[in-house]
Amino acid sequence: MVSEKPKPEPQNGSQDTQPAYPDPASASGEGQGGLRALDVNTVRELWSKTYNSEGKPDWSHIFPYYHPQIVFQDSIQRIEGLREFLAMCRRLTKRCEKLQMQIHSIAQRDNVILMDWTMTMVFKKFPSTPIYGSTRLTLHEDGRIIEQRDYSDLWGDIFNGIPYFKRLYRKFMRRYFG
Repeated sequence: MVSEKPKPEPQNGSQDTQPAYPDPASASGEGQGGLRALDVNTVRELWSKTYNSEGKPDWSHIFPYYHPQIVFQDSIQRIEGLREFLAMCRRLTKRCEKLQMQIHSIAQRDNVILMDWTMTMVFKKFPSTPIYGSTRLTLHEDGRIIEQRDYSDLWGDIFNGIPYFKRLYRKFMRRYFG
């Protein structure tokens, strides 16, 4: 069972370093007594710390909430296991100058938490791109996230930021998909 004690803040001394990513062996659930139970309030608080208004995203404080057998899926990939999930987070951190997230709504029923959000990705050579989506988090019986499914029209939202391609993409979508 997950305890209600608050998790201490990360001890990351320098603002300009990459976030600390745990070794999956150390994030496997042993010694997890300091984690709070995941509910809509905890998820909203943790995710708001992850995607900040300045600088690169930092997921290090939420990694202990992920189960070693996490299955992450979005519109472009399916990732199984904590090691692969951490690697995906590293890749996204390297690609983005900034990553911001605004949670519009969040709800929970039993072991499933759903949230609607807008995530804005700022790249080095491209304009910022808002992505509109939803996330379903499924909690394992031990209280950690065993499945995360992100739903979004990733390509449509990205193509909306490219002036000439936007029109062609939307025309293609209307013609072939209604």
